[in-house]
Amino acid sequence: GHGVPGGFLSMLGISSMNEIVNRSSELNPGKILEQLREVVIASMHQTGSRDEAQDGIEIALCVIDLKKLSMEYAGANRPLYLVRDGEVQHIRPDRMPIGIYEQDPLPFKKHTIKLKKGDSIYLFSDGYVDQLGGPLRKTFRAINFRKLLLEVQDQPMEKQKAILVEKMALWQGQAEQIDDVLVMGIRI
Repeated sequence: GHGVPGGFLSMLGISSMNEIVNRSSELNPGKILEQLREVVIASMHQTGSRDEAQDGIEIALCVIDLKKLSMEYAGANRPLYLVRDGEVQHIRPDRMPIGIYEQDPLPFKKHTIKLKKGDSIYLFSDGYVDQLGGPLRKTFRAINFRKLLLEVQDQPMEKQKAILVEKMALWQGQAEQIDDVLVMGIRI
């Protein structure tokens, strides 16, 4: 969502997820997203009728166990990128939001990934890839974002952040920022 409804959904999502995680004995990202979906539907009084707003949350959620070098991920319309050995692995999300969905809601799939030292994990909103800019005022696009992540892989995370900020400023130019931009990188 955008504007006030988007801000409300974000606050609802963050506070609800904190509550779900704090009372859970098991940190299963798929189950957490399913519980979050139930809370959002109930809190927003969503029924699925055509005349109500189709607001929902897009999220990538992962649980990392550094002792076992493993990660579990589930996503609601937001992927996870894992950069390993010069390649970007695109871990695909479920194609449904947190909130009411036009089809019967399915369980969120939990992906289990064995990690290696040196892996980089990226979670991100759609703001970076959807930003308009460049000479033709087009979106930055996911393929260019993946290429950029590969280009910066040898840099420390702080330097990666600086490069991503600089590249976005150059791409955006005088165009208005159209959405939130969040990129979170984790190096194992």
